Amino acid sequence: MTIHTPPPEGGRIVEEPMSDALSRRYLAYALSTITNRALPDVRDGFKPVHRRILYAMHQMRLNPQAAARKCAKVVGEVMGGYHPHGDASIYDALVRLAQDFAQRYPLVDGQGNFGNIDGDNAAAMRYTECKLTPAAMLLLDGIDQDAVDFRPTYDDQDEEPVVLPAGFPNLLANGSSGIAVGMATSIPPHNAHELIDACLLLLERPEATTAELVEIVPGPDFPTGGVAVEGHAALLDAYETGRGGVRLRARWEVEDLGRGQWRIVVTEMPYQVQKSKLIEQLADLIEQKKAPLLGDVRDESAEDVRLVLDPKSRAIEPEVLMESLFRLSDLEVRFPINMNVLDATNTPRVMGLKDCLQAFLDHRREVLIRRAQWRIERVEKRLHLLEGLRIVFLNLDEVIRIVREEEQPKAVLIARFGLTEMQADYILDTRLRQLARIEEMAIENEFRELSEELAGLKAMIVSPARQNKLLNVGLLDVRKALISPRRTTIAEAVDASAFVAPEAFVPREAITVILSERGWIRAAKGKVEDPSELKFKEGDSLAFLVPGFTTDKLLIAASDGRVFTVGADKLAGGRGHGEPLRLMIDLDEKAEIIALLAHQPGAKLLVASTAGYGFIASEDEMLAQKRGGKQVLNGELKALLRVTGDHVAVIGDNLKTLIFKAEELPEMGRGKGVKLQAYKGGGLQDIAVFDGEAGPEWVDGGGRRRNWPDWKDWLGKRAQTGRMGPRGLRKFR
Repeated sequence: MTIHTPPPEGGRIVEEPMSDALSRRYLAYALSTITNRALPDVRDGFKPVHRRILYAMHQMRLNPQAAARKCAKVVGEVMGGYHPHGDASIYDALVRLAQDFAQRYPLVDGQGNFGNIDGDNAAAMRYTECKLTPAAMLLLDGIDQDAVDFRPTYDDQDEEPVVLPAGFPNLLANGSSGIAVGMATSIPPHNAHELIDACLLLLERPEATTAELVEIVPGPDFPTGGVAVEGHAALLDAYETGRGGVRLRARWEVEDLGRGQWRIVVTEMPYQVQKSKLIEQLADLIEQKKAPLLGDVRDESAEDVRLVLDPKSRAIEPEVLMESLFRLSDLEVRFPINMNVLDATNTPRVMGLKDCLQAFLDHRREVLIRRAQWRIERVEKRLHLLEGLRIVFLNLDEVIRIVREEEQPKAVLIARFGLTEMQADYILDTRLRQLARIEEMAIENEFRELSEELAGLKAMIVSPARQNKLLNVGLLDVRKALISPRRTTIAEAVDASAFVAPEAFVPREAITVILSERGWIRAAKGKVEDPSELKFKEGDSLAFLVPGFTTDKLLIAASDGRVFTVGADKLAGGRGHGEPLRLMIDLDEKAEIIALLAHQPGAKLLVASTAGYGFIASEDEMLAQKRGGKQVLNGELKALLRVTGDHVAVIGDNLKTLIFKAEELPEMGRGKGVKLQAYKGGGLQDIAVFDGEAGPEWVDGGGRRRNWPDWKDWLGKRAQTGRMGPRGLRKFR
């Protein structure tokens, strides 16, 4: 029997608090995700996988003039040499680099099925082929001339670039998106011509403001076109801070069919919106009667986008139809701007437009200097060899004699003419036929040209002005190579408040809202004549029955003092049991529903707490925009009543009753309210609002409604104790 003794202290077992171990490991994971997967580098705009794909294709010599190779071959090279992850993720990244509807300037020339704007996937990598585009070559230009740093690959068998030389600002030109741990990035594509013009301005005037740059770069330029309807001020703020968004609409036109007939034709889709899913969305709106102005939708696209929208009625204006669809569908989307990138020190930062362009220019300056230093080394080496050849031509006969007669000509040449070992080797390797007169002239010319080039390179390295001039020339050349008209139109800002609300396009149909005791809600068509015929789940029963219309907003009050808003058109039909109300609103598990009302614009509501406090509130101010509702009362809500009269009647738990005028209650937005009735113990049992001319009613123990002719005997001032009510009075409703 083998006995395993525990390892000595300091061995493989480490004792430490679980919280410390988890936090340290999670931090390592988070940093790895941020720097190696999710955030792009501000200098070349790439994440590691994209950079490795382009570098591997460069190593395979898949330049634009070469024949395309199988994508499976490229993916294998990337996975085996540079990117130790799955082939599917690498191929997905490669496919995106080739999609002209995803990249403003595609970097991979794909041959075969690389997907489409409908959302169809690309063919398997064994069926498709690829090579680099001219734009990709601009990003790789100089990578073999020590322009950037290299680091060992994951298996230490080779080297990969830390960053690409990047001939143009790819980060902004093609954009980027990613989700890391605790942070994300979302950068829209832009027009490279405009970006380079902005870079030229920064070279000329480094103090130029973001506002001046935005005059040159007015906004994103998406590969699928469209119309950007974000205001100039909002875009300027986004480019200044690095955070914001842009609203993008589909481009459309009216097609006249004659005799007053017309239809809408959508010719450009919003960025990253799949046409097939948009058509499904519009079809669902028609089926659910949420887009009553739209009659039909069909796809007539071939190579170009052609989405046909037929109106239900020719009497409406095309602009009205499109405004409604922009609000209801993905014909208008909001693209977030979050320019979160890794700077030159590999640190995550949110940068504005100017910071991103300046970081690119700083990188290009470093690339320019490093390429110049690389060239200087080679020019100096060549000049050194040419100096040796010049000595040969001046002493040609002696050199020939030494080579012919001496046993060790190399050592003799070095000693006789003061040559270096490199020069001596080069002379001995030179063919005799190259020592003709014409070669001597060529050597002199080459020596003179290289000397001038060397002087120019050394002067450029120490002169920022000369660097700026070369950067300027290089950017102008790139601009000519990448010239492309703007595709996205920057339109005037659209005032969202001027939009016609989607509810205006919902058919106005009478319904009855049914809410059960267990919180299941539905809407039956028309009026429910006999509530006893309604069916509920076993053990459930009716709680609220509210008549209304499909265009109504429902106010739902909970015991925790919050009021929620739900559109009546969002409710399930009345044939089944409905759906849980808690799926529509963030209702606390312990809270109960106190009231359900169909919103009446301009109306007033009486808010009362269990403790006996209350106030009047505007019904319009109670509409909530979020699922979490709006906190109205500080305390436990007892009742929420519409103010339909001029008097208020309250009953305490002690059965004492008090009636006072409604005008004694203040109007508030939210809070605790004022005292309704004085209690020695207990609180509010019930409350009602009534018109003094008609008088109040109350319900006895048998459920019968009773008149109250002598109610004025209980009339007093708010906050009084009141007196015992009529026999049997327990509640008003």
